[in-house]
Amino acid sequence: MRKDGPLWVLGTMSGTSLDGVDAAMIRTDGITISGFGPSAFRPYSPGEQQTLRAALGRWPGDAGVAAAAEVVENAHAELLSRFTGAEVLGFHGQTLAHDPAGRGTHQCGNGAFLAQALGLPTVWDFRTSDVTLGGQGAPLVPFYHFALARHVGAVEPLAFLNLGGVGNLTWIDPVASGPEVPGALMALDTGPANAPLNDLMQYRLGLAHDAGGALAATGRVDESFVAQVLTDPWFSHLPPKSLDRNDFHSLLGPIDALPDADAAATLTALAAASVAAAQLHFPAPVTRILVTGGGRHNHTLMAELRRRIPVQIDPVESVGLDGDMLEAQAFAYLAVRVLRKMATSGPDTTGAPTLVGGGQISRPDL
Repeated sequence: MRKDGPLWVLGTMSGTSLDGVDAAMIRTDGITISGFGPSAFRPYSPGEQQTLRAALGRWPGDAGVAAAAEVVENAHAELLSRFTGAEVLGFHGQTLAHDPAGRGTHQCGNGAFLAQALGLPTVWDFRTSDVTLGGQGAPLVPFYHFALARHVGAVEPLAFLNLGGVGNLTWIDPVASGPEVPGALMALDTGPANAPLNDLMQYRLGLAHDAGGALAATGRVDESFVAQVLTDPWFSHLPPKSLDRNDFHSLLGPIDALPDADAAATLTALAAASVAAAQLHFPAPVTRILVTGGGRHNHTLMAELRRRIPVQIDPVESVGLDGDMLEAQAFAYLAVRVLRKMATSGPDTTGAPTLVGGGQISRPDL
């Protein structure tokens, strides 16, 4: 494998929404992006989702974790075997538990298995090193956000907002010399995003999500509930900070008393209000927020964001990017940085006391 110059890299993401596996190829040297390749999505079946949900909040060795890891590994191997031309694989795994101040972080799935199955050097376990060194272990995509901001020609501060199970924001100064430079980035999780809404839809209606925000659009927001949740001390904590998908479930009890549409509308508004609160931490104002992740397909959520935040808010497609595959691309980008001993996180993104180059490398026995 070349020690410099761009590589074709295949990256994966299996997010906290538990919908399935994203895979995407990019061409990168770990600094700039020189090309985008094919991408694909492999949904988890209802049975696979059930196995993964049963393992949420559990740690290595706990009941159900081995079964969840088998689902994750097999689903990835099935999807990734469809790709050709990759020189490296970046494998994120499936987050089951995230407690950086306590037991650490747990992404199930063994990169060594995929290295053997696919015959590719595989970079994985991206988060553990950061947590071990005192960081939050999340969010990890900001370094890639910086590369994308440069790729699309941004010259003024802007933000990327990812709306997955949890929301996260990256503030970027695109004229900085690199993502590792102090002041180039500021990142934080914003609060619950799709996870509580998806769980509500699943438990009440047997649906995976509120497609397009259609149910929420017919409901009435309980603004007093939204305001009450935002009084939780976590929202006033200075960034960097991160969340597990279930961290706010204990606060969601009042939702049980609301009709379906009102409950959906209120959880949708909470996701937007959390972002509005988080952007107050930005070191300088932005004039644009680019939205990625599944939440950008929720028209009601996008409308709530625009109602609560007085800046231009657009899906990343408005600048020619793929919001469904951006996180998978990010772990391709980070894989090259790990291989070439470059930083993948640092004080301004995860709160680690120093720059961190996280990730294990597994090579196939050829």
